[in-house]
Amino acid sequence: MSAPVLLVIAHGSRDPRHAATVHALTARVRSLRPGLRVETGFLDFNAPSVPRVLERLAAQGAGAVIVLPLLLTRAFHAKSDIPTVLHEARTRLPRMRIRQAEVLGPSPLLNSALERRLHEAGIRPGDRGSTGLVLASAGSTDPEAIAVIAEIARELRHTGWCAVRPAFASASLPRTEEAVRTLRAEGVRRVAVAPYVIAPGRLPDRIAAGAAGADVLADVLGASPELARLLLTRYDEARVRRTRAVTLTA
Repeated sequence: MSAPVLLVIAHGSRDPRHAATVHALTARVRSLRPGLRVETGFLDFNAPSVPRVLERLAAQGAGAVIVLPLLLTRAFHAKSDIPTVLHEARTRLPRMRIRQAEVLGPSPLLNSALERRLHEAGIRPGDRGSTGLVLASAGSTDPEAIAVIAEIARELRHTGWCAVRPAFASASLPRTEEAVRTLRAEGVRRVAVAPYVIAPGRLPDRIAAGAAGADVLADVLGASPELARLLLTRYDEARVRRTRAVTLTA
């Protein structure tokens, strides 16, 4: 039996850098696991849409698809948008087995990707004791998503940074620039901003603008090796859950 297709779902953006980054990430996933069919679909702005990809796969005879939300937290898109799209697809395509994998975060691999981007921006391990870190995410109105970002900030504080503050580009406070000012007011001499976002776009640009008063701005997570490995981890976890469920009901 062939392995289920991996369908990565991204939000989409009018910014062309967003789709280019998503495609670079899925290309890295393919390189890590040759033979696995990896497709990309978008919820908005970009093509192909998720329903169109699923219809094409069904027409080509794909029997099973694991849908992986390219999301760092379980917020609105993971809890509402994507399940709605998949429910409609299952109704139209009853012969196709469609399963939704878990969102990407939190994960030690994401923390490692953050560290990679900070290192690339010029932060060395010995710099942490004198550097304050702003963990800047896109933001959400979902309390669960906000709590996850706050917990990641607390975890990072124990890795040697003199201080870590969460910040948000939308929906929640504080903003990136406010977190930078707070660290300065507390006497932190060097401040680094780490965008906890996957691809460029409007909100990451807002984070970058808010980092104007910082000393270091890391890049988005992008097509990092750690993120590519994490996609495969979530895919494998979804396959294992399905196998166990079939075994238990057999």
